[in-house]
Amino acid sequence: MHSSISPSLATRFARNTSVLRSDTPLVEDQMRRAAPSIFAAAKHASRSERYTYIPTIEVLRGLRKEGFEPFMVAQGGSRVEGKAEFTKHLIRMRHAGQVHAKAEANEIILINSHDGASSYQMLAGTFRFVCCNGLVVGTVSNDIRIAHKGNVQGDVIEGAFRVLEDFEGVDASIDGMKALQLQGEEERAFATAALALRYGERVEGQPPAPITAEQLIEARRPEDLGHSLWVSMNRLQENMLRGGQCGRGVQGRRMQTRAVGSIDRSVSLNRALWVLAEEMRKIKT
Repeated sequence: MHSSISPSLATRFARNTSVLRSDTPLVEDQMRRAAPSIFAAAKHASRSERYTYIPTIEVLRGLRKEGFEPFMVAQGGSRVEGKAEFTKHLIRMRHAGQVHAKAEANEIILINSHDGASSYQMLAGTFRFVCCNGLVVGTVSNDIRIAHKGNVQGDVIEGAFRVLEDFEGVDASIDGMKALQLQGEEERAFATAALALRYGERVEGQPPAPITAEQLIEARRPEDLGHSLWVSMNRLQENMLRGGQCGRGVQGRRMQTRAVGSIDRSVSLNRALWVLAEEMRKIKT
């Protein structure tokens, strides 16, 4: 269910990634404790003069002036001494006017680093309140990538407005998915394709995935029951990313599936699942 997480606690989803969510907008002190690299005042010493520092916190403050507030931050770790405060980080922001205005809210997702690990990225996303699912939009949105070189400040600002303009298309895609009902066979095919996204294609001689497609599409709460493409995708997304399902390891031993902790892996799985759902919608319509 949609539950509060103490804003002062950065929950660890993987050994090197910290994540902080809150039901209310995060303030800078809370974000600083969970993801200090957001506040890096300069690029890491390993970067050359050609590498342009893009201050994440200034971009965030600019979007706040437009009415967007951060509700989730994440930061990757580093084994290199002194590098942890420059590593890749992610912020999910949504407009104050959309908080609990409907079942979903549009989000701007910012990804950046100050150590050369990532270009500056902005994506469109959707937050589903009932289960804290944070979906990342696939092909209906611009994927803004800005390299750390040259005069980039204008590109960053322009990119934010381009993502904002895409939200109308995002809403149309969601409405289309909600209106489309899947038959049992279609839902199983959708889940089978999602299972391959998460655990890879299985060929003859390889052990099976730790769980089945039927398990991957199981509902965790009454609100997730139903067979619309939208509800089915949300069930798949949560089970893919949060883990916690009972399965079998390579040796056949009982185990629980793991949550996806990597920022890159989470974003890529989210986007691939959205694209898969869009393809299913095209086939059905």
